[in-house]
Amino acid sequence: MTSSLARALWLRTEPLHAVVYFDPECRALGRAMGLKGFWMGYFAMRVGPLGAVGPAVAGSVLGAFAPRTVERSLPAAWEVVTPERALDERARGAAAALRRAVPGIDLLAEELTAPMALMVADAPTLARPLFAANQPLAERIADPVQRLWQLTTGLREFRGDAHLAALADRELDGVESLVLAAATGRVPAETMRTDRGWTEDEWAAAAERLRGRGLVDGEAQATARGRELRQAVEDATDRLAARLIRPVGAEATQRLLDRLAEPVALLRAAGIPPQANPIGLPPRQG
Repeated sequence: MTSSLARALWLRTEPLHAVVYFDPECRALGRAMGLKGFWMGYFAMRVGPLGAVGPAVAGSVLGAFAPRTVERSLPAAWEVVTPERALDERARGAAAALRRAVPGIDLLAEELTAPMALMVADAPTLARPLFAANQPLAERIADPVQRLWQLTTGLREFRGDAHLAALADRELDGVESLVLAAATGRVPAETMRTDRGWTEDEWAAAAERLRGRGLVDGEAQATARGRELRQAVEDATDRLAARLIRPVGAEATQRLLDRLAEPVALLRAAGIPPQANPIGLPPRQG
């Protein structure tokens, strides 16, 4: 039950976080700061909580990007913006996007943030670097919708750190994890390859390694063993992410999920995230 609630928490909070990737004005934040397009802005804003880190650290905590892709953006981004400015811009941009998509979000914010704040404050940081860097940020934010967005980000990065641990435990590297996810239909293969910066040869080599383990077939489609392993990754991620629920309990978590239903429906209707998306959220129902 706790693991299923943890998964439901992800399904109901990830769309709020995802405005920063899919809202058109948020996608333009990097260029507005003087950075070279979406991806340089993405890396600066995503790893900004860690400080002005270089590509090795950023690549490690993000997990799925080809090293050259990160290297094109970092450390060059820090010559244009400070991490502090990147974080300020992302919080303000995300809050503006939520206000556009969800009328009345200001009235809901305090109710929604109370249980999330308890979850984030109580969650352990050991071996969770991106969560640890995001954990204290919400308390420094006065604007209620910016704070709401930052708390959803804390929840998502806690789960994200858990997901990378689950992948590493099953000896899947970044590109292999993407190939297997695509092979099971969780994410679109071609856009995942190009967006994460892997070449066709690197993608094919990863598929061959997975084939050698019996996880995909000659057409790069998941075998029964591959589907089983990929589901085990999801189950482990849910189990580790369930730690978030401990300070509030199942009943309060369910009430939070119920209150999030309408905002999420509005966001999904607005295409945030789109039906086929790189973060693995299932298509909107109805």
